[in-house]
Amino acid sequence: MRHIISLLLENEAGSLSRVSGLFSARAFNIESLSVAPTEDPTMSRLTLVTTGSDAIVEQITKQLNKLVDVIKVVDLNDYDHIERELMLAKLVAHKEDDHDLIKRVIETFKARIIDVNENLYTIEITDTGKKIDAFLTALDDQFILEVVRTGATAILLGEKIIMS
Repeated sequence: MRHIISLLLENEAGSLSRVSGLFSARAFNIESLSVAPTEDPTMSRLTLVTTGSDAIVEQITKQLNKLVDVIKVVDLNDYDHIERELMLAKLVAHKEDDHDLIKRVIETFKARIIDVNENLYTIEITDTGKKIDAFLTALDDQFILEVVRTGATAILLGEKIIMS
């Protein structure tokens, strides 16, 4: 099962390395990872996506809590949350009819054209990972030149917050 884990950790050199080292030392895979300072510049929020049974994720959570730099660990799958991912992509239109098809898919998925250069579109889409996957599926591989994705970031719904 896919899990989104949110960590508050000290905003210091080596903190991210220790978290990723824990995963690699135990042969757990990180599907995506996003980290940045919080409203408190002494802390960073790290959001990572991993897969595994509930027991494995519980083990990961316990081991993360043992790291000195880690302040708080929350498996967001246990709560209502909002998840988003950003994707930038370069799409190419090989012939005249391709322009209409690409624009229709972009409009359908509420993506945004950032740059147009003759037959090349650079687009941006922010949504769930599943919707972004569906966007890519809706386009034939012949249109996709390059894709860059941020991975998931997430926040709890409502008034709940993750604090130290």
